[in-house]
Amino acid sequence: MIRVLLLCLLTAGLLPAGERDNPRMHLRGFGDFPDWEGSKELPHDSFRFARIRYDSWSERAGRRFGKWQTDYPEAELNFSWRLQQLTSLRVHPDPVVVDLESEQLKPYPFLYLVEPGHIDLTEEQAAVLRDYLLNGGFLMVDDFWGDEEWEGFHRAFKMIFPDREPEELPLSHEIFHCVFDLKEKPQIPAIGTALEARDSGLGVTYEWYKAGAETPHFRGVFDDDGRMMMIICHNTDLGDGWEREGENEWYFREFSEKKSFPMGINIVFYALTH
Repeated sequence: MIRVLLLCLLTAGLLPAGERDNPRMHLRGFGDFPDWEGSKELPHDSFRFARIRYDSWSERAGRRFGKWQTDYPEAELNFSWRLQQLTSLRVHPDPVVVDLESEQLKPYPFLYLVEPGHIDLTEEQAAVLRDYLLNGGFLMVDDFWGDEEWEGFHRAFKMIFPDREPEELPLSHEIFHCVFDLKEKPQIPAIGTALEARDSGLGVTYEWYKAGAETPHFRGVFDDDGRMMMIICHNTDLGDGWEREGENEWYFREFSEKKSFPMGINIVFYALTH
C-alpha cells in the first residue's frame, strides 16, 4: 500500500520548489524539491526538521571536517515533504541547522544527528544536549556503521550521560508500529553500497568492509520516568533513503519506500506523542 501511495506522490507531486530563501540550502542538482505554504494563522505551529551541526575528526587524517552535512539538505527536504504528505502533521517546508547552544535548540522538540562515529564534543556542548534531552527534547542519531564508529559515538554519549546506557529496542516496541507496521528492524544501505552489492551479487544491505556492521541496531535512551529521549540508529542509513529517493527506481522501491520513510515517520510521530 505504501509503495503505491509513494509512487503516485513521486510521479505526480514532486514539483520544482524554486530558489529557497534559506542561504544554508546548497542543493546539488539531484532533483526538484516540493514547496508548500505553512499556516498563515499559526506560522510557528508546525514541525520543523532541525539538524545538529558539530565538529568531527578523522582518525586516519587527524583533521576536522563536516560529517554533520552528510545527505544535507536533500534528506530533510524530501523527508519533510513525505511527512507533510503522508501524515496529518503540519510540517514546515524549510529545515534548519542548529549548533549545540541552548537558545538554538529550545524551539525544536526533535533534533537529527548524522554520522557521529567521529563526533568531537566539548563538555559544554555535552551539558547543553543533556539539559535539552532531560527537559523534554528528543534526538535521533543516524548513519554510522561498525564497531569502531560505535565506540567513537559511545565516548561522546558518555560525556552526555555518564550514568546511562542505551538499551536495544525489541521489534515489539511501539516505535516500529505506531504509524507503519514494520516487520523487521530496517537496514538501509547508502545508495552506492546498495547498487554495488546488487550488481556484484553480494546481495548485502550493510557496509561489509566495516567490522561489526552486519546487524542493524535501534537503541533507546530513557529518562528517569521511562520517556525515550534518544533513538540511536546504528548500522543503517535512513537519511540516504530519504535523500536519494528520486535517483534510482530500484533503490527507491527497495529501501526508501519500504523502510526509510516508514521508519523515519514512525520515529517523529513517536517522539512528538510521548
